[in-house]
Amino acid sequence: MKREDVFHDWLVAHLEKRLSRDYKEIKANHRGEEKHEFQGHYPDLILSNQGIVVAIMEVETEESIVPDKAEQWKELAGKGTKLMLMVPAHMKPKVMDLVWQKGLVGKVSVGSYEISVKM
Repeated sequence: MKREDVFHDWLVAHLEKRLSRDYKEIKANHRGEEKHEFQGHYPDLILSNQGIVVAIMEVETEESIVPDKAEQWKELAGKGTKLMLMVPAHMKPKVMDLVWQKGLVGKVSVGSYEISVKM
């Protein structure tokens, strides 16, 4: 397993735990898994309350943010539920540019993360 895959799966698990305060049911798909389907797709997180999908979330790493990925975001954003992206903080401007180019500004929310190691 690549380093980025390990980090991706760790972040998905971290978000699953953290978001459990706000959502009653969370389904996670780690890299290489297709356990939980949403309208023909397998987003990283499916967030539900009262049996209704409220949002889907994709966790991106620096390596996964490429123009072709924006096509996948466009398809997911067209599924009738909120799409949330979690991206590295320093990549947020690039992601916002891709979101803008694909006409997804009102359909996608972009959150960011950064890792800080203090010694």
